[in-house]
Amino acid sequence: MKVFRKSGIILAAALMLLMSAACGGGGSAGGNGSGNGGGDAQQPAVSQSGQDPAVNKENASDRKITLGFSQVGAESGWRTANTKSIQDAAKEAGIELKFSDAQQKQENQIKAIRNFIQQKVDVIAFSPVVESGWDTVLKEAKDAGIPVILTDRAVDSKDTSLYETFIGSDFVEEGRSAGKWLVEQYKDTEEEINIVELQGTTGSAPAIDRQKGFAEEIAFNPKLKVIASQTGDFTRAKGKEVMQAFLKAHKKIDVLYAHNDDMGLGAIQAIEAAGLKPGEDIIIITVDGVKDGFVAASEGKINFIVECNPLLGPQLMDAVRDVVDGKDVAKRIVTVEGVFTSEDAKRELPNRQY
Repeated sequence: MKVFRKSGIILAAALMLLMSAACGGGGSAGGNGSGNGGGDAQQPAVSQSGQDPAVNKENASDRKITLGFSQVGAESGWRTANTKSIQDAAKEAGIELKFSDAQQKQENQIKAIRNFIQQKVDVIAFSPVVESGWDTVLKEAKDAGIPVILTDRAVDSKDTSLYETFIGSDFVEEGRSAGKWLVEQYKDTEEEINIVELQGTTGSAPAIDRQKGFAEEIAFNPKLKVIASQTGDFTRAKGKEVMQAFLKAHKKIDVLYAHNDDMGLGAIQAIEAAGLKPGEDIIIITVDGVKDGFVAASEGKINFIVECNPLLGPQLMDAVRDVVDGKDVAKRIVTVEGVFTSEDAKRELPNRQY
């Protein structure tokens, strides 16, 4: 009789445990927006009220996030500052950064992105070497459930669902700023003004857009004519080489428009070697605003600089966290930038961070 009563107690206890387990497991299908697939046994259960506990809402932000980032290369002072900003911001945010240098080659970048997909990183970010040819690999990332963020440069894909957001400058507007300043300088001219243009890497977004914006503005003054335009690949050495060729081919050059400071600095070397004074004999306009550019501008060798801010790291890390947390992110995030004359550069030079 005692044995029977003891068995009954054990049976009742077992039934209570089964009922308890069934109630507690009801929330295991709920996700937290982190993109990790849900269903993890370590996930907190949904409360009886049907709302996630506060600790569950904070889970995506608290866990370690892995970011795969593919950089264009190290072609300029701007790019070096951009890389450092991203590395420093990732460390500050507690985000694990897997970094890859594409060395100016699209095939290296595509390989890096596929490697990030295989490693199952949480987010992929990259600054595209060129605008075109990304749809296939971005589709692979999308199919793998890994969100992509574009930084500094855009892609020309018509399927905007392949990336979450683009963080960077308005390159067309940068070109317009350069053109507007030049139009103002020569608004009363009676003679033709010969302009040579040092373009960025062929096919890259900044090269395409900075040329477009500049051309739009100088079209308002028919006296302003671009007589030669050639890529300098955003490098100082190539900028010097191409400027040397321009000087040999054209007897009269009034203005140089360089798509970045480094090409402009290389061109200055060529201009001085030819016995001319940069900033006086040839007016020089550049884009970026790195410290070396500001030094040249403060010396009067560069007349006008359009800023392109490379310190995108903090904005990128904020976007990464928001994407992982499932928050809405603006499709286009534009950085705030300025323009500087030689006099402005003298005042600003001590404050430059890059």
